[in-house]
Amino acid sequence: MSSPSPFEIVPYDPAWVAAFDAEAARLQAALGVIAVRIDHHGSTSVPGLAAKPIIDIQISVATLRPMATYADPLVSLGYVHLPDPDDAVCPFFHRPAEWPHTHHVHVVEAGGVEERRTLAFRDYLRAHPNVAAEYERLKHAIAARLSPRDAEAREAYARAKSEFIQRVVAIALRGENRSGVI
Repeated sequence: MSSPSPFEIVPYDPAWVAAFDAEAARLQAALGVIAVRIDHHGSTSVPGLAAKPIIDIQISVATLRPMATYADPLVSLGYVHLPDPDDAVCPFFHRPAEWPHTHHVHVVEAGGVEERRTLAFRDYLRAHPNVAAEYERLKHAIAARLSPRDAEAREAYARAKSEFIQRVVAIALRGENRSGVI
């Protein structure tokens, strides 16, 4: 994996697939049957899409409670839990502990709304290169305005993408607009 700043949007790197595969194997070994499925999501999972060089991983579990069931194995692998009100829907972990991060893990309920939303967005971008290109342009524009030096800027980056993401997810979940025009 290349070593630019994890806030910098860089050209797609095919090595991201191998980086995900290696980490997924580590996660599966640590979590065993707790992990119903482990998916590569986010921009590094969409071939050809420029991205921040952070591997986003979604781990689906049967139930989000108790959190220690999956948090303890994740911590043993060097992940840090970032407490948030979203923990009820999607607990978030990252590694290493300090910025810059190389991996983000989002834990969701298997078959739940958040699992479906995340995978629908990824799959729609994979199937519609023109929408992925539009998303890439948006990410470049947002990143150019923000400094990656603090957590608030990273949150602002995520918030600035949300309207686009919500629109694509809605289209993808309805199974409409197969042309990829949004």
